[in-house]
Amino acid sequence: MKVDQRPTMRAAFMPEPGRIEISDFPIPEPQAGEILIEMTHASVCGSDVHVVHDGFHQPARLGVPGYPGHEGVGTVIRTIETGPPVGSQVLTVPRAANGGCFAEFQAIPANQVVVLPVDTNPLEMLMAQQLGTTIYALRRLWTILPETPRTALVIGSGSAGLYFIQQLLRAGVEQVIAADLNPARCAAAKAVGAAHVVQAPDADVVSVCKDLTDGLGVDVVIEAAGSDECRAQAIEAVRVDGTVLAFGYPQRLGMAPFPVRSAFARAVTVQWVRDAQGEPGQPAFAQAIADIASGAIDVSMLLSDPFALADTERAVRASRDRELGAGKVIISIQ
Repeated sequence: MKVDQRPTMRAAFMPEPGRIEISDFPIPEPQAGEILIEMTHASVCGSDVHVVHDGFHQPARLGVPGYPGHEGVGTVIRTIETGPPVGSQVLTVPRAANGGCFAEFQAIPANQVVVLPVDTNPLEMLMAQQLGTTIYALRRLWTILPETPRTALVIGSGSAGLYFIQQLLRAGVEQVIAADLNPARCAAAKAVGAAHVVQAPDADVVSVCKDLTDGLGVDVVIEAAGSDECRAQAIEAVRVDGTVLAFGYPQRLGMAPFPVRSAFARAVTVQWVRDAQGEPGQPAFAQAIADIASGAIDVSMLLSDPFALADTERAVRASRDRELGAGKVIISIQ
């Protein structure tokens, strides 16, 4: 094992807000209940962009190797008391604030990983981390809906939005509308089954939804872009007594504008979701792995050529600037 042949590892870290650097660190020693993972790949989450560039970081985590990466795959090389067998390929699913996967090695609680099937593509399995959060979000949504909606709008056609589109169609939603600013993401939304795709700002998503529903609005809106403007559009596009799933990350710290009067007038139910990683046994992520392995969820349009670990700062900027279109930003650790 590499860990037995060297005293240090390479890792990305945040020395201060807005910057990522690469340096050598001691290989972490797992504590009771933890496992040591040799990381092979990581991907950049939208929340990572907010942490690095928008002030959402945990001050105590500045300088910690691997932070804020939390979407990763790797191999178990040491266990303390419990955990998957050494040699197991795993998906890491820590809470984002505890992420550390932009590093060659990571010590993590054994209950924050999910074992991957043998002989699966690690890049495809990496996509299961964010897919799991959308599975968890939709399970929450289904608990408050009286019946399967006929019409739905997904605002934001990045990786999360593309997962939502596919799952809504599998659940029997008759008409799924998708919206995004990026033409490549709009094309991907169409490819996975969206009946109508709105490319903003050339077209107005609220007007399209009203036109397609005889002025009523859609039954459900999933806001997966994470902007104040998109949350306002979600309220305007949903029907009276409709439901909005607020999945997108907050745009800013502190207070944010929200169309309260319009939401009140429509009697809109807003379901906020967070902390998929807090479920005992990580069932949403296990389901995500199974759905990708079986082909039930298509992730092919998300796979992209990985950045090197040394280029982690550039990788985070690429995610922020949507340079890869529909592609997910991936980092090759080894």
